[in-house]
Amino acid sequence: MSSPLDVFRDDLLAGHVALVTGGGTGICRGIAAAYARLGAKVCIVSRKLDVLEQTAKEIGAIAVAADVRKPDDLVVAVKTVLDRFGKLTTLVNGAAGNFLAPAAALSPNGFKTVIDIDLLGTFNATKACAEALMASKDGLVLNISATLHYHGTPLQIHASAAKAGVDAVTKNLAVEWGRFGIRACGIAPGPIGDTEGMKRLAPGDATEKAKQFIPAGRFGTIDEIAAAAVYLRSPAAAYITGHVLVVDGGHCIATPSVVGT
Repeated sequence: MSSPLDVFRDDLLAGHVALVTGGGTGICRGIAAAYARLGAKVCIVSRKLDVLEQTAKEIGAIAVAADVRKPDDLVVAVKTVLDRFGKLTTLVNGAAGNFLAPAAALSPNGFKTVIDIDLLGTFNATKACAEALMASKDGLVLNISATLHYHGTPLQIHASAAKAGVDAVTKNLAVEWGRFGIRACGIAPGPIGDTEGMKRLAPGDATEKAKQFIPAGRFGTIDEIAAAAVYLRSPAAAYITGHVLVVDGGHCIATPSVVGT
């Protein structure tokens, strides 16, 4: 079965070195695998070393256990990358936490936990990588966002707030760090099949119902998000910065139709 990644030249990302947070599973595993497949050296970071090591073995990456909420962990991860590969050109901020919770029942600690992982974690990793990315003269900070905050999303006030902040980080970094040769871009995935997020947000029968609200008529794939990540790292995107690329089959711009089509 063909993949969107098949259109890319096998050595497209040769010479690049990427650090991918949340790279042990899901969408960020797919991005890390795609980067490694196309010639980049890749380090994946997450809290669970057993999962990381298995993924690293499968995709041809190295693994460093780190909690993005802890700046010192990320400093160690970056040092590991530099010691092993000599440089760092790409940071993919993908570590995230989420769960369903009504706003009225959500505890301050629950809200803070998601902010700490998604938003503060993005900042922590970006700051830890700053010097190395500037030294590369061709740095990319790629933030994995979401479409939750582009419309009201029930039970997702915490994740929506965090991802809105991540989008703001992308735009601000693009403006502030462009003079250092660093681009900042984002990807906002919509409903993506075979991910833990969709299992939680659309369990059981809700899966087919959810597809009715997607103009494309289906969930996206991890490879489709990975292909977007490859494009944004490729020379073809060299003049793109500050942009958040929505990859959602039209979901976030669609409204339920009252007219039969």
